[in-house]
Amino acid sequence: MNFKETIGIDVSKSTIDVRLHCKNLINEFANNQSGYKRLIQWVLSSTKLKKDTVLFAFEHTGLYSYRLSVYLSEHNFRYILIPGLELRRSMGIARGKDDQIDAGKIALYAYRRKDEITPYELPSNEITKIKRLLSLRERLVKQKAGYEVTLKENKQFIRKNDNLVLFKVLEKMIVELKKQIDILNQELSNHISNDDHLKKIYELITSIKGIGPQTALFMIAFTNGFTRFENWRKFACYSGIAPFPHQSGISIKGRTKVSHLANKKMKSLLSSCASTAILCNPEMKQYYERRLAEGKNKMCVLNNIRNKLLARIFAVINRGTPYVNTLGYIN
Repeated sequence: MNFKETIGIDVSKSTIDVRLHCKNLINEFANNQSGYKRLIQWVLSSTKLKKDTVLFAFEHTGLYSYRLSVYLSEHNFRYILIPGLELRRSMGIARGKDDQIDAGKIALYAYRRKDEITPYELPSNEITKIKRLLSLRERLVKQKAGYEVTLKENKQFIRKNDNLVLFKVLEKMIVELKKQIDILNQELSNHISNDDHLKKIYELITSIKGIGPQTALFMIAFTNGFTRFENWRKFACYSGIAPFPHQSGISIKGRTKVSHLANKKMKSLLSSCASTAILCNPEMKQYYERRLAEGKNKMCVLNNIRNKLLARIFAVINRGTPYVNTLGYIN
């Protein structure tokens, strides 16, 4: 990419601190539409550059940075969203916290990598809505599970007749949360059904034995409709199921293992899918039992199955046809 200037932005709830790397200029704007308009005017007047030669860079901060992403996308400016962990590690040892200094570090990070950076593309509105619904659903599921545990413990240790209000409130909270989760499930189903492309992807993923509706929805969300990752191996790395060696010289000979740097939600879903596949898919069951009989570690075999399922998901998406159980055709 032929970028001549990088603009580092530190995003907070109400303001954005901005630094031009080459010009070494600093400014602050409101985190709203009028602030973004002033930002663009300031950048273009200060740099005297065309819009396709400047690169905006800022940390992914959820809702705080979403409006800025939408504004830059609508006005055809190029930008990147940097994961927080990647950004913090690139900054080295830091003492204290200052938004203007952080904006400068972001601009420096983008400038050093400007030749290898691929500008970010905002997901479609449907995928964005699905992500938000899934996020809310996950929070409600956790809250419901928490109330269920509390209710179960109270039933074990205290008398219900002496604490009627306590039990009544807990039971009502569980019922209401279940009701709201069902509403979210229906809304997610509607979003998939109303989009022909997403509906086809969803049907292809769920054609694989062991892959359920929730995994299919999260796969669509995390891959931005299978446009974010080039192949299943990169997504396996993102999900924390790709094994990496741990060795150096002749003294360090650690075992190959997966990294803790991962999307924990996706890793958990793929683990559940692997366990389900062993139970309901004869092919996976045979593979699992054969590898255990050969003396392989149980968790290693489960991780192999996670990778097999992931490879099949990407295969059916790339091929555009449902999964075919070839074992069923063997006499």
